[in-house]
Amino acid sequence: MILVTGAAGFIGFHLAKKLLDAGHDVLGYDNVNDYYDPKLKEARLAVLNDHEEFIFYRKDLMDEQALAKVFDDHNPRLVVHLAAQAGVRYSLINPKAYMESNAIGFFNILEACRHHDVEHLVYASSSSVYGMNEKMPFSTRHNVDHPISLYGATKRFNELMAHTYSHLYNLPTTGLRFFTVYGPWGRPDMALFLFTKAILKGDPIEVYNNGEMKRDFTYIDDIIDGLLSILDSPPKDVNYWNGQITDPSSSKAPFRLYNIGNNSPVNLMDFINEIEEKLGKKAKINYKPLQPGDVVASHADVKDLVEDFGYRSSTNMAEGIREFLRWYKEFYHI
Repeated sequence: MILVTGAAGFIGFHLAKKLLDAGHDVLGYDNVNDYYDPKLKEARLAVLNDHEEFIFYRKDLMDEQALAKVFDDHNPRLVVHLAAQAGVRYSLINPKAYMESNAIGFFNILEACRHHDVEHLVYASSSSVYGMNEKMPFSTRHNVDHPISLYGATKRFNELMAHTYSHLYNLPTTGLRFFTVYGPWGRPDMALFLFTKAILKGDPIEVYNNGEMKRDFTYIDDIIDGLLSILDSPPKDVNYWNGQITDPSSSKAPFRLYNIGNNSPVNLMDFINEIEEKLGKKAKINYKPLQPGDVVASHADVKDLVEDFGYRSSTNMAEGIREFLRWYKEFYHI
């Protein structure tokens, strides 16, 4: 039995569906909140509910007793924790939501895992942890002690909490720093969704830092393939790890961190041009200054994931955007 938290979310939905299609029994756990349109989340759940092997709990991570009961009743062997309060900009408006979901919620997951002898906890971190770091490409061996958003800070906190539980309780944990995931069924608060909706309606799009930004856009199928390759391979104690010359990505404990991205940053204006070309319609653009909490560029160093698991991001930007637009038009009957 595999527990996927955030199963009604973008990445959680795709992971749960892939696992179900492969014949696994999947527990879904999600509070289906209204951070963005719950109708999209319900539509994702409707797809998952077509599988007899899917059991869903509409519960909140803050409900410690409800979470413990799910673990008691099903005793999941593997846990993929993807539930979180997402979004850098929203963390400037509602910071408390991040402390509740990303800090206390993650603590409740760790406690449930350690009390039920979970074989492997895989959890979502983020490229946002790199904060003020400007050394490219971003490496899990870089210092990440200067976050510039509360969202990034909570994700770094998750990594530190996970290491503590790996060390104290021998709980194998793997954190994945996701880089700008996009694709069908994506989140409405992210660039591709926002740009597509606005361009089709003839509304202006907001482009920050005058468009002088780069992102390591990573297609959802590549993310899921990488995640699945890790799931059945929990980290083990590393005998050669040296506490005098530390490597933040590993430990003497059963703990690992990986970047998971495309390793090929794209200029934001090139990304917009590709959307325009595929839609056959030009965007109206409002240029704006860099927003607090945003970084100018992201670039994932994924060599550890390649060496350890043969990870390969094979979907180029044009393919990925085409697949998203195909889904978008079908889902919204355009």
